[in-house]
This record gives sequence, structure tokens and C-alpha cells, in this order.
Amino acid sequence: MGDSSSFVDGIKGFLENYTRFTKRDTPLPSWSSSDVEEFIASDPLHGPTLKTAREAATFGVTGAALGAVSTAAFAWKYSRSPHGTALSFLGGGVFGWTFGQEVANHTLQLYKLDTMAAQVKFMEWWERKSQ
Repeated sequence: MGDSSSFVDGIKGFLENYTRFTKRDTPLPSWSSSDVEEFIASDPLHGPTLKTAREAATFGVTGAALGAVSTAAFAWKYSRSPHGTALSFLGGGVFGWTFGQEVANHTLQLYKLDTMAAQVKFMEWWERKSQ
């Protein structure tokens, strides 16, 4: 069996990184795509990583759309069951998103990048800029 303490440590690290942004007295204001592009241009270390992570999200969305529509169409063609088609749509969307993220992980080599650090640096930058 695997070491469960490393899993717990990973969860704690994740929560420590983001809790200071999510558990604020006053929430951070919303940011726009131009704000993200400004950060990407201003940070030569974390900017390209954040840009790559944003590109990876399009793989997930595309996969979700393709998975949802194709499995729902298949279910409707062979069963004509509305509830079965709806469940196939949801399941296909989840599967498609997951498959799209895996394609992005390998295509864009996300496994070589620290995307969490880039996201945290963006949040810190946005916190400073919005004050």
C-alpha cells in the first residue's frame, strides 16, 4: 500500500497555497483576460507557464464538448431514452474533459511545469495590483 502521509501532505500543501486567497475578509476583485495577459508579459519565469496552463484548459473544454455530444448522440440513437441520453451527456462530458486534459498534459508537457506555482504567483500579483 502507498504512503498515505504523502497524500495528506500534498493536500495540506495545496490548501496552504490557496487558502490565503479563498478565505479572505474581502474577496479579490474579478480579473479579465487582459489582466492575465499583462501578468504573462510581466513575469518571464511564471508567465509562460501560466499561458501554457491556460492553453491546456482549451483541450479540456474541447474534449468535454466532443465527449458529451458524441456519447449523448450514441445513447439517443440506440435507446431513445431521455434520461439515458442526459446521463450519457454528463458522463461523456466528464470523460472528454479528463481525456482532453491528459492530451494537453502530454502535448504541452505540463508534467515538466509547476502550474500551481504559476497560478499562486498570478494570485499574489493580482492581490498587489488590486490593492
